[in-house]
Amino acid sequence: MISTDYINVENLTKTYEKGSVLAVNNVSFNVRKNEIFGLIGPDGAGKTSIFRMLTTLLLPDSGSATVLGFDAVKDFREIRKQVGYMPGRFSLYQDLSIEENLKFYAALFGTTIEENFHLIRDIYVQIEPFKKRRAGQLSGGMKQKLALCCALIHKPRVLFLDEPTTGIDPVSRKELWEMLRKLKSEDIAILASTPYMDEALQCDRIGLIKNGEIMTIDTPQHLVESFDKPLYAVSADNIYHLLQALEKYPQRVNSYAFGETAHVIFNGSEMELADYLKENNLKNVKIEKTNPTVEDCFIDLSVLGSTVS
Repeated sequence: MISTDYINVENLTKTYEKGSVLAVNNVSFNVRKNEIFGLIGPDGAGKTSIFRMLTTLLLPDSGSATVLGFDAVKDFREIRKQVGYMPGRFSLYQDLSIEENLKFYAALFGTTIEENFHLIRDIYVQIEPFKKRRAGQLSGGMKQKLALCCALIHKPRVLFLDEPTTGIDPVSRKELWEMLRKLKSEDIAILASTPYMDEALQCDRIGLIKNGEIMTIDTPQHLVESFDKPLYAVSADNIYHLLQALEKYPQRVNSYAFGETAHVIFNGSEMELADYLKENNLKNVKIEKTNPTVEDCFIDLSVLGSTVS
């Protein structure tokens, strides 16, 4: 009997270049049935290496992982039958049409488009008018929708999506996440990775990852609510000089660019900071308390270090 944990990762480690590059460092997490779990982190954080190990394309150096109760090393044939994988780079056949790619992937798994059409209906209707068009001629958003259809056509129980929204427009990003939220009700576990911190809010739980290590695992809402430092948005007439001045502020705990402002954590009063910035020839200084985002939590944890071993 399979537990509600469809993916279980224990102390997974992977190195490259004969051990000199540590890509994944002692990573542990689980993904449950009917859950979207997000690995959130910048390029080079180790997300793709984790995906390749879980989809049996790469052997770990140490640690263990199971998918649907099957060992990711020993039971690779069983795992490949029951998962869908959408890699970060578009990997479908560019010379085949939308329709031909779908039929090909259905045939690989011994099924038909019609048999599992209910899984892809909401996605496919958006690309069906172009079903005769070659995949290589599609826009970024349409390529991702086709790739998702091909990953779902055999009704997988676990769906791996490695940076599925990279390089597509904001509307297509929004549509894709809406589709994923509908899919998880089909008794599917979804593991998705993204470098976009705002997409963390689309996940049920997230693991913030940097330099191959998971710093924390939590729900996005609880992570933000647990941010226990006063955070300020500071603006002035010159953002570059503002950031330079903040770095030298004696009471500064942390500061960084955030859109058109700087986000700052500091000791002392707002008046003391305002006076300091004016003394540094900055004009139109504005200091306001602001609510933290997942990105603020990520930066704070990056400074303090990991909270998950």
